[in-house]
Amino acid sequence: MNDDTPTGRAKGGAARASALSPERRREIAKAAAASRWQVANLPTATHGSPEQPLRIGGAEIDCYVLEGDMRVVTQRSMIRAIGLTRGGVRSDLEAEKGAGAELPRFAAQNWIKPFLGNDLELALRSPIVFKLPVTGAVAYGYPATILADVCDAILRARDAGKAGPRQADIVKQADILVRGFARVGIVALVDEATGYQRDRAKDALAKILEAFVAKELAAWVQTFPADYYEQMFRLRGLEFPKATVQRPPYFGTLTNDIVYKRLAPGVLAELKRVTPRNDHGRPKAKYFQSLTSNVGYPKLKEHLGAVVALMRISKTWDGFMALLNQHYPRYGDTMMLPLDYDPGEDSGRGL
Repeated sequence: MNDDTPTGRAKGGAARASALSPERRREIAKAAAASRWQVANLPTATHGSPEQPLRIGGAEIDCYVLEGDMRVVTQRSMIRAIGLTRGGVRSDLEAEKGAGAELPRFAAQNWIKPFLGNDLELALRSPIVFKLPVTGAVAYGYPATILADVCDAILRARDAGKAGPRQADIVKQADILVRGFARVGIVALVDEATGYQRDRAKDALAKILEAFVAKELAAWVQTFPADYYEQMFRLRGLEFPKATVQRPPYFGTLTNDIVYKRLAPGVLAELKRVTPRNDHGRPKAKYFQSLTSNVGYPKLKEHLGAVVALMRISKTWDGFMALLNQHYPRYGDTMMLPLDYDPGEDSGRGL
């Protein structure tokens, strides 16, 4: 006997498939391929987990952050949160099948409909379809703020005397949820529940870098004043060469420390990354040419003015660095107290 011979339901399915015409089989195959394509192109949740629900009062709300930073709550947990689930305990599959009709049916009720408005009622009929993280399973949800809007509508219906005894539990849930939202804010709660606040901090740094670092090179203009280098030569104990613009190579390293590490968090690393280099790995442009004209470049000019002023009032390199670290510490460094400064073995003539 061939082990591959279908039995039971599989045998029936094989029989039905063999009875289909070639055209019908192609139609079914095309529909299946289209369905797979649609699922593959759904937005995917980047943060969130059923094990990390948003808890407000006794409600547990499954929430996710989708690609593009959209915060959503799932359709089924939104129904639970406002107390619409009835008829005893249902299986997850039954709840999922019924969830699609539950909210539109609720929105059509006479006592709440006037307070929802057309836009909100339409939104409740049009859930967002997305893929869950890890499993890739398809889920349905709504923008997180819609939950607050629905609760607000419920409470306005109550205040207008339209919510009767049958809606008492729904009104009570809405009141609990609104109080929770008011304490912290729904967006912050979703970020915390999904762990998104950690990546949000990274995004904040990215926005700082975007503000400081341009995507294209600016035209070269004289930016570092001659006084900057003249003061640096003096403080390093070197003779300032007026007949040439040549400077010791290590002045570049000093400038990275004195200037770029103190403009904003991560700016020096980003400038090194975006500035083009030649075959030998040397920069083909000045770092300041990669600064944005509206934020980065003005901040550089402002900082250079402060640096030159500190240089002028300093008698030694060590004294200048002590003042610089006190007033303009590197980002990420703990500012040293004056008594803690240790000049080390710096002779002033090299690094």
